[in-house]
Amino acid sequence: MAQLAYVFIPLKEMTTIQQEELFQNLAIAPSRSFHPDRCRKPRAIECDSFPFEDLSALAEAESWRKEINRPPYHIHKWWAQRLGSVFRGIVLATHLTEGESVMDAFYSRVQLLDTVVFDPFMGSGTTIGEALKCGARAIGRDINPVSFFLVRNALRRHSREAIIREFHEIERDVAENIQHYYRAHGKTGAAATTLYYFWVKQVDCPSCSEKVDLFSSYVFARHAYARKHPRAQAVCACCNNINEVRYDAETAICAACKTTYSPQHGPARGTKACCPNCAEIFAILDQVRKQKEPPAHKLYAKLVLEENGSKVYLPATDFDHAVYAEAQSELKKARNAFPIVRIAAGYNTNQALNYNYKHWHQMFNDRQLLCLHVLGQRIRKIKDEAVRELFVCLFSGALEFNNMFASYKGEGTGAVRHMFSHHILKPERLPLEANLWGTPKSSGAFSTLFKSRILRALDYCDNPFELRIINKNGRKSAVKVFGLCGPIGQDIAPDYCSFENGARLYLSCGDSSFTDVTAKSVDSVITDPPFFDNVHYSELADFFHVWQRHILDKSLWTEQETTRTDGEVQHTDLATFSERLTNVWRECHRVLKDDGLLVFTYHHSRPEGWCSILEALTRAGFVIVTTHPVKAEMSVATPKRQAKEPIDLDIIVVCRKRLSNSKTPRSLKPIASGIADARAQVARLLRANRSLSRNDIRVVVTAQVLRHLSSLPSAAKALALLDNGKSEIEAAIDDIGGNGL
Repeated sequence: MAQLAYVFIPLKEMTTIQQEELFQNLAIAPSRSFHPDRCRKPRAIECDSFPFEDLSALAEAESWRKEINRPPYHIHKWWAQRLGSVFRGIVLATHLTEGESVMDAFYSRVQLLDTVVFDPFMGSGTTIGEALKCGARAIGRDINPVSFFLVRNALRRHSREAIIREFHEIERDVAENIQHYYRAHGKTGAAATTLYYFWVKQVDCPSCSEKVDLFSSYVFARHAYARKHPRAQAVCACCNNINEVRYDAETAICAACKTTYSPQHGPARGTKACCPNCAEIFAILDQVRKQKEPPAHKLYAKLVLEENGSKVYLPATDFDHAVYAEAQSELKKARNAFPIVRIAAGYNTNQALNYNYKHWHQMFNDRQLLCLHVLGQRIRKIKDEAVRELFVCLFSGALEFNNMFASYKGEGTGAVRHMFSHHILKPERLPLEANLWGTPKSSGAFSTLFKSRILRALDYCDNPFELRIINKNGRKSAVKVFGLCGPIGQDIAPDYCSFENGARLYLSCGDSSFTDVTAKSVDSVITDPPFFDNVHYSELADFFHVWQRHILDKSLWTEQETTRTDGEVQHTDLATFSERLTNVWRECHRVLKDDGLLVFTYHHSRPEGWCSILEALTRAGFVIVTTHPVKAEMSVATPKRQAKEPIDLDIIVVCRKRLSNSKTPRSLKPIASGIADARAQVARLLRANRSLSRNDIRVVVTAQVLRHLSSLPSAAKALALLDNGKSEIEAAIDDIGGNGL
């Protein structure tokens, strides 16, 4: 599908006629209330008419600017965040009955009266927030304390005025102190502020012992759209002067030392390096492992903001090194300046450990540690708990962009590439050090994140909106529709008893295989479970956890040094993953009303991931009643862009309890029936102009096959039929992929 250009048009910029046309098209339906008693017949989400094409189009628009379109779920980093528009549709369709229009309700002021929604894997809080917006009461639980901390702060009731006032008080108390360590001289020698410092990793040559700079290219700064804006910056291979070159220049002459060099080719060549001094070629990692500490770094350049507002790339000077040395000296005087916690081995941490990063604080340089200490110490003094915790969330955002695993994205886009652009802790050979407090022209700074994350989230919670796609002059545009619900910030129940007595929101941190929720009290379970794969959120979340624990003085939910626990569902071992997921589904079965639905989103490229889902659901007493494909994840996610056959679809899996007296219809040919249903769904997606990869088709087919297999009485029989049907399924995927529908 060709990429659609979504344009967000503020109402104040529309003409009167345009506004009249818009409101005729977007006429908000009157407030509609739904009581769970009327939901005993089939729900809208169980029907073939479920509008997954419309929701996918909305999700597509949301995904390009997710931090703007659903800001509460992005005040803090979380992984595999799902799209709010999809989950609003799921929440509504799970409680609407057959024949009621999901999209009409989507743009209505809906109140799901006395309806309780439970999410046992709440992650960034998407289900919880969307349920609250629909007027439901919500229970959220997650085993990871960072998730709990994020959702707790995103959805609790806040005073915008108090938050802004506290920010200005923090600014008054520490901004000047922090900025002192980012002072610089501009091009003419006048005072300037450093936006970014550029560093390069170094290793010793095994032959001559000279330090080798690990540049793969001497071009360190270029525009995101280099062909249109070809100007780039390259460091001289001889004297470290900064030269302006074309981004693709093969030769350059240094303006300072007149040396001719190749900007495109540095000493680092993949996993190996060539020493410029003696021409020895050696394995970089072998040299790193010979040391006891992480590789050294050399400061070689900076980007400064001059007093007239211009930005200039300059080489590092003696003054810059003196400022850094001053920060090092001050850090040595500070007491308990940062958390000292070892990094445990794991799939997502081993690459950092291989580079001798043994403690979390080693991912920062001394200036970063000092400035984080100054900022964290001030946040610790905030008396109001809710305000203090929200600023710790903001502090975590600053951590994400201000470390020596961050890198430079360049000009024409957000300058700082945060450390989690890959799902591993990847040591960066050319780390970028940003100005922690920041300026209006900074990226990833504490002050700019306050505006882009915290204020945006507070505004959204006070006045939520949905997107609606309209056609204007032959172009698809997304406009914001307000007035569909009231403010969503809530006072969070301290325990389940308080929730039972009428509170609207209850959050807890712990293993979701056992909860304090009353049996058969939940109307629906709506969630996004972890995958069976190698990405372990807890291994990555520890990066934030150790600092949160440090600032909050080991608060109740941060007593443990790590977020890793034995009860995590996410696991690389199939049997362990299936067993733990089964236990959570069993708890969901216990708390769910007999006529309630379990609905979750899922996709996987490996058969094992689907087998485990089928086995866990069957063993827990659920049967799949339908599945729907829908737009998944973020359109710009790095893992997606790097995949050969990226998965752009999630599957919405809708389940009911397998009651002892139920007469679940069983297909005589579950494989063939599933393939036939998948063909129909793929045809609908193609008619909606969605481009599908082979893996997209695979998830649609596999999900429909699992739906029919789940009606069998045992998981063993279902899995055996699935295994025997591999060739039939593969042939169908090939046929559908060739559009032989």
